[in-house]
Amino acid sequence: MTRWLNLLTNLFPLWVLLAGLLALIHPPLFTWFGSREIVWGLAVIMLGMGITLSVDDFKGVLKMPRAVAAGFAAQYFIMPFLGWSIAYALQLPTPFAVGLILVACCPGGTASNVVTYIARAHVALSVLMTMCSTFGAIVMTPLLTKWLAGTLVPVDAWALFLSTVQVVLLPVLAGLALHHFSPRLVKAVLPIAPLVSVVTIALICASVVGQSAEAVKKSGGLLLLAVFLLHAGGFYLGYAFARLLGYDQIICRTISIEVGMQNSGLGVVLAKKHFGDPLTAVPCAISATFHSVIGSFLAGIWRSRPPKKQTFS
Repeated sequence: MTRWLNLLTNLFPLWVLLAGLLALIHPPLFTWFGSREIVWGLAVIMLGMGITLSVDDFKGVLKMPRAVAAGFAAQYFIMPFLGWSIAYALQLPTPFAVGLILVACCPGGTASNVVTYIARAHVALSVLMTMCSTFGAIVMTPLLTKWLAGTLVPVDAWALFLSTVQVVLLPVLAGLALHHFSPRLVKAVLPIAPLVSVVTIALICASVVGQSAEAVKKSGGLLLLAVFLLHAGGFYLGYAFARLLGYDQIICRTISIEVGMQNSGLGVVLAKKHFGDPLTAVPCAISATFHSVIGSFLAGIWRSRPPKKQTFS
């Protein structure tokens, strides 16, 4: 049973891609999953992340401070400015530009942990970096979005902050509490939790694509190029940044995956709640498909080419 669950979970790029295509062909298949369901869906995903964490994981940050700090810095410096640069270079329509910048300012996605596992990189480090960037998002995502997208549309950083606390911090803390105080319950749900997260991500992204299907078809080429460049650039620059710091291949691969994969679900929720134009959420939804496909492709290559040595610092 566990083997099948893992197989279905590892095929998450396929589910996200299929759901997105079906949403373009027949939007009603997914548009029933509305704004309220999307918020609760993201909460479920973050709760699932929380139950995998323990106090010892937080202590792990102290054992690898430089690598975790490097991943955090790359996440919030490379991606936001890359998103801003691409939006302006391609002269994206305002809603798409804001959406691209918003998703670029989001933390690393939990799917990065799965891709790191497939790539045989440093899973523990990936989890720590996701955890740190997720908690950091409470401040960094609103501030960076306000700074970089505030020239395009009004951005209420305080409202973004409150929403991030509600849909990220509280569910993760609830999951952490369950991990320690209800270990039997956690043990029972843990095998199915990753697959639930994958299904929820697919529903969230397909819903947004379905709601803006016509706009996606009209501006598809330019928008797809922008999102592709964002994530392809994130993977490449994340690896190059880690390499410049002198890390070996396994750390470089881990940081590359963590930087290249965003919490697109958070971007969707924030876009739908705080920006009037529904098109703002579309780049965030497409983002989930691109980073999943690119990440899985890299994981397949790296899995067949084991790193020469490991340095955990």
